[in-house]
Amino acid sequence: MLQTPQKPLNVWLVDDDASIRWVLERALRQGGMFPTAFDQADSALAALRRDRPDVLITDIRMPGRSGLELLSEIRDSQPELPVIVMTAHSDLDSAVAAYQGGAFEYLPKPFDIDQAVDLVRRAAQRHDPVEEYASEVRRIPEMLGHAAAMQEVFRAIGRLSRSSMTVLINGESGTGKELVARALHRHSPRSSKAFIALNTSAFAPDLLESELFGHEKGSFTGAAQQRRGRFEQADGGTLFLDEIGDMSPQLQTRLLRVLAEGEFYRVGGQLPVRVDVRVIAATHQDLQARVKQNLFREDLLHRLNVIRIEVPPLRARREDIPELLAHYLDSAAQELGVESKVLSAEAVAALLNFDWPGNVRQLVNACRRLTVTAPGREITLEDIPADLGGQATPTLLQDEWTRQLAQWAERRLAAGQLRLLDDALPEFERTLIRAALRQAQGGRQEAARLLGWGRNTLTRKLKELQMDD
Repeated sequence: MLQTPQKPLNVWLVDDDASIRWVLERALRQGGMFPTAFDQADSALAALRRDRPDVLITDIRMPGRSGLELLSEIRDSQPELPVIVMTAHSDLDSAVAAYQGGAFEYLPKPFDIDQAVDLVRRAAQRHDPVEEYASEVRRIPEMLGHAAAMQEVFRAIGRLSRSSMTVLINGESGTGKELVARALHRHSPRSSKAFIALNTSAFAPDLLESELFGHEKGSFTGAAQQRRGRFEQADGGTLFLDEIGDMSPQLQTRLLRVLAEGEFYRVGGQLPVRVDVRVIAATHQDLQARVKQNLFREDLLHRLNVIRIEVPPLRARREDIPELLAHYLDSAAQELGVESKVLSAEAVAALLNFDWPGNVRQLVNACRRLTVTAPGREITLEDIPADLGGQATPTLLQDEWTRQLAQWAERRLAAGQLRLLDDALPEFERTLIRAALRQAQGGRQEAARLLGWGRNTLTRKLKELQMDD
């Protein structure tokens, strides 16, 4: 079934660098969006009095009013407008000021264009954090799995369904620890309240402190207004802290106080803030070993490890793989607006024997990849790439392809055709570019790396070779 077309996004760009504006405008148009560019903050603010975009992207350092000043003005006048802040000066103070000024995301230059476009789409879908997470919980599909190891997970969730106990989830990266946390919340007395998720390893310690506990107005440069942290956003509900093992010792101490006393201080605050939050933590690390290495507080481990749930790796629940493949192939087809694909018996066997080091996350991405790359509705063994357990595609030996190239050149010369390189070189480059883009699943930054080029070189070549449509 084809997806219902959505209204194209209106995106405003504010940057005094004409080359950055040109690159982003082009990328956003190719992404089906309508970009409007400004070379200074004042002209963007003037336009905001008459109209409003879906997303605004701004540089930090510009002549006249800075991007942070623009962000502050927007927070006062249009607080619901998502703003992405980008800068070539990716220092800590700028990052702190951007996030705490209310930016949706902080984007240091140089950045991958494809990722920037995806970030714009995510920003356009943002709502109030509490409402967003609460509504997202209601959209989570039931967890899939019939293997004994998964049944143990289901039983643990069932046993905890009437309680708000602290839970520690262990499992390798990509096994679905957040999905387990969401299920624990959905089947708990707090299900009507907010579920807030935070990957603690994604933030520097200074940023994470403010992200967790909020800050008072004026507590640091750029803190133009009071901001509620994740603990306050999750009050009455559940806070999921992923990759807890990477948390700094200082923040471990602050977290221990919240768990023990139910209160904390905002950054720069003088009065305690009381909250009622269920904490679910997750990690892929051995916290007992980190305690022995003096990298994790033993008393915090005891507070977190009230109930432990082990999420099995995908290789330990192979009987679930066919069901997961069918489910996520359907999801990929809906996401891409194409007909759902099916796997041949040989293709299923190959994927069953694969060890899936990236676990369910890797399987989900593999389904998207196969939906795009397999030519027919049935995915055959030949469509499974070698890095997913398929058969390695036979390749021409160097002397074979050079011999064929020599035969082509001799035929052209015998026919009286000259300037062979005018035809051969562009086609040679097109072939290599197509192969690199397939390997990188369309990501231009990665494709350029595979070719040994810079991103700008690949962009220029795509234009010269008329491959940029």
